[in-house]
Amino acid sequence: MTTPDTAPSRVAHRAASDLAAIREQWGDLLAAIARRPAAEWPPRDSRAYIDGHLADQADEDEHQDDEPTLGRTPLTLRQHPAPLNLDALDAALEVERELFELADYLADQVQRPGRTGRDRHGRFVRDEADAADPARWTCAYHRDAGPADAAGQGSRTYGLHWAAVWVEGRLLGEDIDGDLFTAVPARVVDEAAAVVSRALRTVERALGRDGRTTALPEPCPWCGGDLAARTRSGGEPLVTCSAVEEECPAPAPLDRGHRVWRGPDLVPLWVALHEARQAAAA
Repeated sequence: MTTPDTAPSRVAHRAASDLAAIREQWGDLLAAIARRPAAEWPPRDSRAYIDGHLADQADEDEHQDDEPTLGRTPLTLRQHPAPLNLDALDAALEVERELFELADYLADQVQRPGRTGRDRHGRFVRDEADAADPARWTCAYHRDAGPADAAGQGSRTYGLHWAAVWVEGRLLGEDIDGDLFTAVPARVVDEAAAVVSRALRTVERALGRDGRTTALPEPCPWCGGDLAARTRSGGEPLVTCSAVEEECPAPAPLDRGHRVWRGPDLVPLWVALHEARQAAAA
């Protein structure tokens, strides 16, 4: 239970939002590892959405191919034979490492150490029930099998999603009414928020969602105006026609006097561009 003194700060809520954004885009980043990087617009996730309307079966097959990459096993323990997108792999490894290390750090700061007791011989032994508490974050440790063995990875074996959820719970002050966790100090919240913000920027940059603008090579199919595509951090991509309202009859909403396509509206634009390319090649 939180009180006014222990209520999550604005910084904590912003970090929680960033963690949610990382989780939502993690599958896209893992899938990007197995695909060649695309220099053209739209971003890969938007292209899949649009192509789904052009070829439903192809889109379905694409998602089937993505499914094996969504497991919980940490990337550091997986084999990556000949990844097609090294930038995506490097970004995913970096984000995973940063969130795992952040969870380790928070556990050291606010999580009660494991209980011990005495066995019938008077020796100190670990309380196995307390150590196995699913709410507890267990840091990586080394065994004779070697540091790369999954048995020595502690809570990391549950993957990035669990690490992000666990970190979010600590920053938002969840479960501090028991004896396992204490509230995260403000200084530590600030440090954690900086790590999470940096990790989100890494994900969005690897996926081409970091606010870049791209001039499309083809003109507007309806008026011949220049098309500019933009991605926005945490937002959906959009395309704007340079022609003003009365010059462009495209079936798209107006925004500040220009036709703008975003979300589902991108589908008819992409279809029209696709048809224009086919006509030019005929």
